[in-house]
Amino acid sequence: MQVEHVILLLLAATAAGWVDAVVGGGGLIQLPALMIVNPAQPVAALATNKLASIAGTSSAAVAYLRKAKPDLQVAVPAGVIAVCAAAGGAVCAAAISSDVLKPIIMVVLLSVAALVVLKPDLGRVPKLVLRTRRRLAAAILVPGIVIAFYDGLVGPGTGTFLVLAFTTLLGSDFVNASANAKIINTGTNLGALVVFSLQGEVLWAIGLAMAACNIVGAQLGARMAINRGAGFVRVVLLCVVTALVIKLGYEQLT
Repeated sequence: MQVEHVILLLLAATAAGWVDAVVGGGGLIQLPALMIVNPAQPVAALATNKLASIAGTSSAAVAYLRKAKPDLQVAVPAGVIAVCAAAGGAVCAAAISSDVLKPIIMVVLLSVAALVVLKPDLGRVPKLVLRTRRRLAAAILVPGIVIAFYDGLVGPGTGTFLVLAFTTLLGSDFVNASANAKIINTGTNLGALVVFSLQGEVLWAIGLAMAACNIVGAQLGARMAINRGAGFVRVVLLCVVTALVIKLGYEQLT
């Protein structure tokens, strides 16, 4: 691998770690960089992306555990379930065309953007909600199964979907929702990585180097999110959603 390609991947991994730690969506940066460097092996790019990402998300999860207040009653069981759901998604990754999924993902992302714009108070401060059994079950199963399966299958936007799930289902502010998301995202990355490893798709040498850079970015991102609060996370969230929509729209048209 050429030196300039290595530099590109390490910079992309650092930036992706920062974005993932704040609000999710680091795959928007990291995965395309891997595809540019190694276009002939798309599954290897997905697999190596998971190796780098799990280092950053687990590192960010530890940082949030120290400073923020993740809802462990929900995040831990959802994270355990997510390992299996994401593994199932990774197994199905080769069987389902991304061309079928991209329009659906775009509609969901546009809905996310509209929700955040039309409800400016969403996620700014914690909202008191009645924690019924049904609501708690939804807060565990939607992130732990539905979003986790999607992460193993495709990936981009997973962290963003997790943050929105917790703000809408539990009334969490964006910072605490990000803390919950990191725990579950660690589980989804682990499940997919195990499958890709067994398939022999992971590029370990460059993946481990990217993992180290992802941790650096994740630590910086988590600290900024905690220190600057929900308003900062909201702005980053809108930027990431907009970028994802533009990226997917461009891919549909070309």
